[in-house]
Amino acid sequence: MKKTIIGGGAVILAAVMAWQSSSACGCIPSAQERLVDELFAKDQGETRAAMLIRDGKIIAQHYAPGYSDKTRLVSWSMAKSVTAVLIGELVADGKLKLDDPVPFGEWAQLGDPRREITLRQMLHMSSGIDHDEGLDPNDPPEAMLGTDTPMTLFVDGTEAMAAAGLKKRIEAQAGTKYEYSSITSLLLSELITRQLTDSKDPKVRAQAYTDFANERLFKPAGMTDVVMEFDRAGTQIGGSLIYAPLPDWGKFGEVLRSGKAKDGSTIITPEWLTLLKTPSATDPGYGGHVWLNRPRSKEYADEPALFPDQGPDTIFAAVGHLGQYVIVSPEQRLVLVRLGKTNDGDLGPVRNALGKMMSAPLRNE
Repeated sequence: MKKTIIGGGAVILAAVMAWQSSSACGCIPSAQERLVDELFAKDQGETRAAMLIRDGKIIAQHYAPGYSDKTRLVSWSMAKSVTAVLIGELVADGKLKLDDPVPFGEWAQLGDPRREITLRQMLHMSSGIDHDEGLDPNDPPEAMLGTDTPMTLFVDGTEAMAAAGLKKRIEAQAGTKYEYSSITSLLLSELITRQLTDSKDPKVRAQAYTDFANERLFKPAGMTDVVMEFDRAGTQIGGSLIYAPLPDWGKFGEVLRSGKAKDGSTIITPEWLTLLKTPSATDPGYGGHVWLNRPRSKEYADEPALFPDQGPDTIFAAVGHLGQYVIVSPEQRLVLVRLGKTNDGDLGPVRNALGKMMSAPLRNE
């Protein structure tokens, strides 16, 4: 496998380059390898980096000009899946229980309906907490003003994001309504931090979280260049802001595929992998902080995250704003990563290209 840099949407040139790199080993590129190049076509928006992995082996890795193995690229909501993996580590340690009420003291008062919210419901985005994500691709930019996620991340909640989220009231009985919420994921990051330290010092809190993430996920996975962003209270912004280069995102996909570290030891237990891939009762297209390649609920049928009419329905993915994807197909033994910047309302061609890739016939190897 030879890395290629693709410029100007030059798909034909890219295909030749990919053929040349494969011909060095006497192989003809697979359909998936050729389709990776199509992600850099002009109608795909701005693809910055893409990688295809099979059985843990990189078989295609391409960059747009100006990007390389050293370029950290933002996760946006792919961070939610990282947060879910770290929550699973605490469940495996016996510090949290999936169907117990979430242990936030702010929700524990008698008569407060939030005291009934479980960890499972938060992972499935069905906590019932009042929330407006504010990132509808059909809305004009000014519509984001006053909505929860943009305001918390960028305007008036930046000092202590979890504190703002913990004040939100409930709008539906827990477990009865799906509502995508970056603040929910942020609260899960806060929950992780509180299990690791009682300190209120932002530096101590951030260091405890960083050490835990490195020990339990990043180092075993071989993810050597990850940077996490914290608010000024020391809470990791676990719904939105983690930075890593393409190879590290590929390694994260491999952990999601197998649950294993590079040395074969377990990172994600089989039980937690099953939980991540289990459809939410309120939206079958969403799992435990990952997206599933299945039709969504009737309310969100016109807002697909993946491509349920293409590829196996066992495919799942970490998906982020502006077209960030770590796509995992366990039965095909594939991981596909696409990183870039494409407006959410224009992602149809990108999803179609990704779906074609995951539907293409595999070369027997």
